[in-house]
Amino acid sequence: MAKVTNAFDTYTATSDREQLSDIIYNISPMSTPFMSAIGKTNVRNVQFDWQTEALPTASGTGQLEGFELSRAASTATVREINYCQISSRDATVTNTQDASDAAGKKSEMAHQLAVMAKALKRDMETALCSKVAKNAGAAATVRQTGGFETWTETNVSRGTGGSGAGNGAAPVDGTARAFSETILKAVQQLCFANGGEPSMLVVGPHVKGVVSGFSGRTSVTQTVDANTVEASVAIYAGDFGELKVVPSNFSRARSALFVDPNYAKTCFLRDFDTIDIATIGDAITKMLVVEFGLEVSNEKAHGIAADLSTS
Repeated sequence: MAKVTNAFDTYTATSDREQLSDIIYNISPMSTPFMSAIGKTNVRNVQFDWQTEALPTASGTGQLEGFELSRAASTATVREINYCQISSRDATVTNTQDASDAAGKKSEMAHQLAVMAKALKRDMETALCSKVAKNAGAAATVRQTGGFETWTETNVSRGTGGSGAGNGAAPVDGTARAFSETILKAVQQLCFANGGEPSMLVVGPHVKGVVSGFSGRTSVTQTVDANTVEASVAIYAGDFGELKVVPSNFSRARSALFVDPNYAKTCFLRDFDTIDIATIGDAITKMLVVEFGLEVSNEKAHGIAADLSTS
């Protein structure tokens, strides 16, 4: 088909406006299921403490008629200690760019801060779920909160060579093995035997797919009201309770975390804050900062299936 003679086209034109969408697409993983599920509290020092205890072993033995009391020794509570760590993100934008009419943004700095806030939440989720040991820090040493995997020691299944002392110490990874329903049930049973009732299973993407093949898995749709239906959630219904199976990009892919949200808290010494940094030259710098730590109120409430294959 021939082109119309002397028709002025877009290939010749030099004044056509660019068409730049006002929508900025970002599909980076942003879900923080662990931090979103557990509690939140404020603390007043970089070191924060809590206490745990357990009931005496159950006994079905009766007493003689007219028995003389044998006074039982009292057991002191166990004092646990963790530390708040500082996490931050920052953004620097020239005053010219901040004043410019950028597509999809009313302010470049406001947009960058919104992005950094999401990044900071991901940093926190990673630290809270981690196996990084607690560290009190020093003048030249970063203070570190002990992650979830450093506290959970009782209700644990590990691969060959794996070990963990709990109390905020980093566990030693063992030989990776395939996750199985047998391992899941074993950890659930350990939790039950020690009084734990975890309701959430936080897993990496590969392990989530493995759990989907277990016989105890079922899909549940929960109706919120007459006009709204909540998205289906994966539930594992075992002999010792139900677990909501939640995939995570920020917990370790080789560990499945059995979590009771009632027995863990994010502790804030300083909640999220935006700080203006001294201006140098014709640019603006702002910093987002948060100081936080993890309280695992009683480690026997939780469990871990560690050293799992990730592919």
